Amino acid sequence: MINYRLHCPDNHQFDSWFQSAAAYDALLSAGRLACPVCASPNVEKAMMAPAVRPARAKGDADAAKSPLQTPANESEAALAALRREVEQNSDYVGLNFVSEARAMHDGDTPKRAIYGEARIDEARKLLEDGVPVAPLPFIPRNKVN
Repeated sequence: MINYRLHCPDNHQFDSWFQSAAAYDALLSAGRLACPVCASPNVEKAMMAPAVRPARAKGDADAAKSPLQTPANESEAALAALRREVEQNSDYVGLNFVSEARAMHDGDTPKRAIYGEARIDEARKLLEDGVPVAPLPFIPRNKVN
């Protein structure tokens, strides 16, 4: 896997992972890459330098935060805030999301804020049946490696 820093003509910068340099080239030539902010298909690799960390002193391991834990821009900060809000104020029901949402909608269980996982066809069926659901722009922590 390779991580590239990309940018669009409006200078929106973002990172993306690719299986290889050839995979990046194939996706770019097929028009399958776009800026996540403005949807411009004209993305290019930005100048990059390898991430080299200085040696840490003993006991300093907890003091330095991983770059992956620090939001890189306003969009990442907003997503992190949304994730915190959802996780603090709702129950994770995992793969039982569809049955829990339907039971609350039908009045079989008390209403409460929940989040979980559903296949796209299941989510569509919930919407068709009038059950108010919305996709979240993050993967539940229970599924993250």
